[in-house]
Amino acid sequence: MTKPSLPDLLHAAVTAVGGTERPGQVSMAEAVAEAVDDNAHLLVQAGTGTGKSLGYLVPALAHGERVVVATATLALQRQLVERDLPRTVDALHPLLRRRPQFAMLKGRSNYLCLHRLHEGVPQDEEEGLFDQFEAAAPSSKLGQDLLRLRDWSDDTETGDRDDLTPGVSDRAWAQVSVSSRECIGATKCAYGAECFAETARERAKLADVVVTNHALLAIDAIEGAPVLPKHEVLIVDEAHELVSRVTGVATGELTPGQVNRAVRRAAKLVNEKAADALMTASEGFERVMELALPGRLEEVPEDLGYALMALRDAARTVISALGGTRDKSVQDEDAVRKQAMASVESIHSVAERITQGSEYDVVWYERHDRFGASVRVAPLSVSGLLREKLFAERSVVLTSATLKLGGDFNGVGASLGLAPEGTAGDDIPQWKGLDVGSPFDYPKQGILYVARHLATPGREGSRTDMLDELAELVEAAGGRTLGLFSSMRAAQAAAEELRGRQDKPILLQGEETLGELIKNFAADPETCLFGTLSLWQGVDVPGPSCQLVVMDRIPFPRPDDPLMSARQKAVEEAGGNGFMAVAATHAALLMAQGAGRLVRAMGDKGVVAVLDPRLANARYGSYLRASLPDFWYTTDRNQARRSLAAIDAAGKAAE
Repeated sequence: MTKPSLPDLLHAAVTAVGGTERPGQVSMAEAVAEAVDDNAHLLVQAGTGTGKSLGYLVPALAHGERVVVATATLALQRQLVERDLPRTVDALHPLLRRRPQFAMLKGRSNYLCLHRLHEGVPQDEEEGLFDQFEAAAPSSKLGQDLLRLRDWSDDTETGDRDDLTPGVSDRAWAQVSVSSRECIGATKCAYGAECFAETARERAKLADVVVTNHALLAIDAIEGAPVLPKHEVLIVDEAHELVSRVTGVATGELTPGQVNRAVRRAAKLVNEKAADALMTASEGFERVMELALPGRLEEVPEDLGYALMALRDAARTVISALGGTRDKSVQDEDAVRKQAMASVESIHSVAERITQGSEYDVVWYERHDRFGASVRVAPLSVSGLLREKLFAERSVVLTSATLKLGGDFNGVGASLGLAPEGTAGDDIPQWKGLDVGSPFDYPKQGILYVARHLATPGREGSRTDMLDELAELVEAAGGRTLGLFSSMRAAQAAAEELRGRQDKPILLQGEETLGELIKNFAADPETCLFGTLSLWQGVDVPGPSCQLVVMDRIPFPRPDDPLMSARQKAVEEAGGNGFMAVAATHAALLMAQGAGRLVRAMGDKGVVAVLDPRLANARYGSYLRASLPDFWYTTDRNQARRSLAAIDAAGKAAE
């Protein structure tokens, strides 16, 4: 039988999902097929509207080996599993003469734990477990959430938190889920045969395509114990997010509250001497943290060092004691013991990591208004880890609408541990970069307006001229504005100012759930939506509701951000340009994502307005502009207003 051609397979899949074939999608599919066949690595930038999901799914399914697809957002995971994969598999079945299987796999804490649900939650104050359903008042929000979870447990086939609509609070979910460290194991658990997490893992072992998230991919790479089934091809979608997700998984944290909970959980299960030692160490750590001031710790202070060594040693003693004693009076001791062990092991590992003082780690204090002080430790870089764990044993395809910064892929490549494209060497992963463009005609569909006449934004203080400019632009656009701000304070100040000046509805992030805000923003063209980081990449509103995207300033990391400033300093000490490698790259990625909110469909038109003159005046401005879509560029404020007014008039005529 003749093997079906890739163009035929792609055509069948695109027809099945009701899409349109794009030249960029064909180029991408061919490049992915070549990389997979050659066991090579590929970075591919595919602009909005390319249809990149099918651009990698079709060649991956045709290849026939197991593929893991890792994404950053829940929305894309759902799209793949609920829409793209079922239709694509159906469409390719007659041509491939086989029906590839697919499955979703997440971390254990994303699944309902039947043991927790039916047997209760280990409590901190006394032995045994308590019934969380009895403890929560039925009239309270927590009580209502728990009752809904109990009803849902009888109906759900997956136990996946994301399948519960509407969702529940983190506090409620914590009552019915466990981390991998807290799980007592399927063989010991009375509900092991029905376990949702175990069922998901078994499905994944049988699947040809496993859809997961960046966090689980990071855990699989970092912790050494394989979580994902063995696979020959890894596809990382939304790959611009990967470094920050891996950094998040590799970051450790200690708080006095967390340590106190561990003490309470372990105290009843170990001998008095071990329990007292952990309690004393906990009190010493709490005293140190009361005086903690936010900021990076270039060297661990003596008092913190002593407190952490005491915690580490006491935790090690408790871990040994927990492993060796049994107490028949404790109800369901395996679950109670496992949760206590998980809490104490977490404290031991973070305390030991900080006291060891690796030159490759950054340590800092943070202070939160609600949760108090914490000490955190994160890797200075994850590039070496990614080079070693990600690219060594499989073909890797990384894709996103924003991978090419300042005109090439080398900046993003370096953050992933890759040498510049074309560098040869025995231990150097070889890779190719490909930009397949976008089906949109950016110079005709959008304008990049930089408000060159404004004052350069300072670190603090109100920007009256920026708020005046913003008000005039919103007025000219007739609403229709997505405001992307570098801080929540700036977003709140802008919302307050504009609500006082005009009658256009202004929605503000935090005043409703993000989903509800976006839905209301899309429903009324006169409405504006203001917010911060999650809006820079989480809004997909094609059509007349989003015709002006405003960025209040270039989103450089804060100068006092401990991790970013440490990374910048490390690049400089190695002879590089720390500002360009860290701060400018960070800003370019966010600006590219933010500007990408404007044109989401073929008929979209509008303006991206950057109210920061540095984009036009500073030397690094050209690098940042080269990272944005190829909009028509102007610094003429009157031109921007005329264009917005014309777009608004056309929008009103069409409504």
